[in-house]
Amino acid sequence: MTTAPAPPRRPALLNHISTNNIKGDLFGGVTAAVIALPMALAFGVASGAGAAAGLWGAVLVGLFAALFGGTPSLISEPTGPMTVVMTAVIASLTASDPENGLAMAFTVVMLAGVLQIVFGLLKLGRYVTQMPYTVISGFMSGIGLILIILQLGPFLGQAIPKGGVMGTLSALPQLIQNARQPEVIFAVITLAILWFTPAAIKKIAPPQLIALIAGTVLSLTLLNNGGGTEDIRRIGEIASGFPQLRMPYFELEQASKMLIDAAVLGMLGCIDALLTAVVADSITRTEHDSNKELIGQGLGNIASGLFGGIAGAGATMGTVVNIQAGGRSALSGISRAVILMVVILAFTGVAAQIPQAVLAGIALKVGVDIVDWGFLKRAHRISLSGALIMYLVIALTVLVDLIAAVGIGVFIANILTIDKMSALQSKSVKSISTGDGDLMLPEDEKALLDQGKGKVLLFQLNGAMIFGVAKAIGREHNAIGDVKAVVFDLTEVSHLGVTAALAVENAVEEAIEKGREVFVVGATGTTQRRLEKLGLYKKLPAERTNISRRDALQQSVTALG
Repeated sequence: MTTAPAPPRRPALLNHISTNNIKGDLFGGVTAAVIALPMALAFGVASGAGAAAGLWGAVLVGLFAALFGGTPSLISEPTGPMTVVMTAVIASLTASDPENGLAMAFTVVMLAGVLQIVFGLLKLGRYVTQMPYTVISGFMSGIGLILIILQLGPFLGQAIPKGGVMGTLSALPQLIQNARQPEVIFAVITLAILWFTPAAIKKIAPPQLIALIAGTVLSLTLLNNGGGTEDIRRIGEIASGFPQLRMPYFELEQASKMLIDAAVLGMLGCIDALLTAVVADSITRTEHDSNKELIGQGLGNIASGLFGGIAGAGATMGTVVNIQAGGRSALSGISRAVILMVVILAFTGVAAQIPQAVLAGIALKVGVDIVDWGFLKRAHRISLSGALIMYLVIALTVLVDLIAAVGIGVFIANILTIDKMSALQSKSVKSISTGDGDLMLPEDEKALLDQGKGKVLLFQLNGAMIFGVAKAIGREHNAIGDVKAVVFDLTEVSHLGVTAALAVENAVEEAIEKGREVFVVGATGTTQRRLEKLGLYKKLPAERTNISRRDALQQSVTALG
């Protein structure tokens, strides 16, 4: 009896593409494409690059991320957070160079993709999302608020004022005064559909698509009877056919700014995609490959920038809908991209009639959904310091700068965490000269300490000794009284940081200088190797280091006698 040959292994380069669930994957792809269409239009217009840039961004980022990513059921496309950064990039570069600003913005998208690939190749995926939740929550809530503020102009029937967030807030009274009633009505109807569509109808058609169709039909029928369709701001003509290749374009004066923008866009895309991948894992009970996912995201953004599309990342809404519709392998993301491309090529004429106010309503609702309302309501009850960090990050994100917001938020959160850990670990630094009390020592070692009559000191360290513990080591050592022998016990040290190791070295040297009998015992593994590299063991004879704690105490007591 011969055994069947083993099936060929899937190339590591490609994502998990399976033919075992073709029906579910195709249905998931169709459903995700239906949701992607209105969102891509809204984000493309909101970014300032145009509807076509949003549509092709959805196709290209989604296709390449599905082919080469590391999360089988992930749907990638332009997202709210990425659109906010993209809007700022386009506004800044076109303001400095109206003729070539858009070309430089698409180059920033390509650079962001290159950085994402580098992150993946360096296997940094598991570190990307290891930020305090207070910072992530504040950052995402700030981005949501920015998206809401930037849509106020189109929501009221006018263009986005210059100056971004601050420009919009300054011009708000004028925007309200000059609000165009028909477009405000369309925007309000859009929000009403998005918020109040019954769950039963949502299972049949996504509310975004319903709002898009309803708003367009109303603008072409009701207003047409009143002769006012020419006053409605619409998407306008979208170029048919495949997009043209755009080669990278640099201006020397803008190079540093472009690199910084690319770093922000790339890092945000990594966070957005990997957080969504975690959501996908929790639903499908699978495990994604974060580094491979970053490579797929990077390839997708490079392709999008090369063909005039805006940046994208893993989209939570599209991913969840895809999974709920039956999508399980990358075939769902591939089919979604192909279906969306066919729709774009065949129906761009219809899309040209969509009112911009409707897209503003869709984008504004996305902004509302991005804000972490659940955590905002209870953050102060969980941790006051955490809540303050979150509010600070929100304020910096909205009013100052995205990089500053994340950098300052992470710095403060880490400093507070280190302070708390240091305070806890400082309690593990003990100087003991008597066997009385609740000590984690055998009875014979307690007896030896008692025999020392206060002249033998056990200097004990426990757990992870990070740099914040160095002060406690110095403080405890400075408090040592008139003792004749000191036993530095490192038996229970799981990690000895560089700063803590130097503090131990200083304590040992000072004890030697004062003529005390000094023993360093119990160090193993990395702790021992670090002390050896510091040269600490060269300052003591072998019989003071290569012995047990009990023998060190015994020798100390004998030396006293």
